[in-house]
Amino acid sequence: MLQGIWDEFLLIVRQEAGSRVVETWLKAVVFEQWDALNQTAHIKAPNSFVKDWIKNNYLNLFNLHLCRLLNVKEIKIAFFIGQHKAEVIESVISPVSLDHKSNLIIPGKLPIAPANQNIQVAKKDQSVINPNYCFENFIVGPSNSLAHAAALAVAEKPGVLYNPLFIYGSSGLGKTHLLHAIGNRIKMFNNAKIVVYQTADRFVNEFISAIRFNRMFAFREKYKMVDVLLIDDIQFIANKDQTQEAFFHIFNSLYDSHKQIIFSSDNYPKDLKGITERLRSRMEWGLVADIYVPTIETKIAILKKKAEQNKEILPDDVAYFIASQANANIRQLEGCLVRVIAFAHLTGQKISKTLAERVLGAVVNPEMCNLTLNKIAQTIAGNYAYTIDQLRSQERGRDIAFVRQLVMYLMKKLTDRSLREIGQFLNRKDHSTVLHAVNKIEKMVKIDLKLQKEVDSIKKELSA
Repeated sequence: MLQGIWDEFLLIVRQEAGSRVVETWLKAVVFEQWDALNQTAHIKAPNSFVKDWIKNNYLNLFNLHLCRLLNVKEIKIAFFIGQHKAEVIESVISPVSLDHKSNLIIPGKLPIAPANQNIQVAKKDQSVINPNYCFENFIVGPSNSLAHAAALAVAEKPGVLYNPLFIYGSSGLGKTHLLHAIGNRIKMFNNAKIVVYQTADRFVNEFISAIRFNRMFAFREKYKMVDVLLIDDIQFIANKDQTQEAFFHIFNSLYDSHKQIIFSSDNYPKDLKGITERLRSRMEWGLVADIYVPTIETKIAILKKKAEQNKEILPDDVAYFIASQANANIRQLEGCLVRVIAFAHLTGQKISKTLAERVLGAVVNPEMCNLTLNKIAQTIAGNYAYTIDQLRSQERGRDIAFVRQLVMYLMKKLTDRSLREIGQFLNRKDHSTVLHAVNKIEKMVKIDLKLQKEVDSIKKELSA
């Protein structure tokens, strides 16, 4: 039973956070025992480094998913090494519980009013702002200086300067970091401010839940009380007419009350497809700032800072090697650093360029590391006479369905993106659609020589 729950937990995390988190960290530990009486999960780690890293970085995943899989309201995690059980116990609050000290309401959970009583809206934060994302540990370079300066100005004078603020750029370049940094800075100077951080897809789910359970009053009241609204990946409300209508009224209400609104997106407002003109135009009312791929100097600075935070000394030649290999985004850059540090600790070796080359040789293909989902989609679409818009549409013809599956397959094989991210790029709601496509094309490639040649040709074109 425990193994089944753990396998399902790893599958969910793989889809949500990517395979690197699972392969590098979570597969290194074992779900040894479940104490139902004390609601404690005993997790066995191979060493203190892995134990501490998971405690410091991934407890929220245990919080979000193990509670649900074990069907409990709150859970304790007992990490131990060897036979020393319950060496460290970390209490994890249930995703549906309320922290009465901070009046913190977890995103996506709406307050429910008792019959014939008014809704009681929290006076403090209504979402989780990650304290690890702040301006102090955000590395500024030519690629993000405008977005950083605008975010800092907004944090110091919310609702006065640049309202709304719209930050756009490819995935993994620091947009989410800046949104959380704004929230942290505002709370630092004025803890009475109600700051809400919300991903667009979670906003959609919250809206659907409000309709389904007749809680629209609670939904409106929650956002009426907000002082600062941070919406991450706003592009994911595309083609959702009712959600856009609700958000339109929320935007107008907050804007008219001089409340600060900040968006992040993967594209410029006017280029967002499936979003109404009136919403797109409002996104451009304030300041639009972009973030693009950092220079190698900025990437080296990011690596040095990240290593310093983990109390590691990163030699210059290692930093340069990793920075020159990981060209896709900052998330990949940090992932490469984590692998090198983890491998050094687990094997008792010093961090060196030779070790980095060994570790990253199987991870980063220099010819493929700068691939983006958009580039893969454009290349394949061009080869089969389709457009990206057609691939992202709901058209279900046999030919286009095959090409779409081929796109999903190569995206999964050539990038480190999760099934969820690939599905979202192609406007697919369910990650299982992507998983089915990957498995199907994988089987076909093994037996279809013509398809093998087509896939090889596309790979060569992408790496050119």
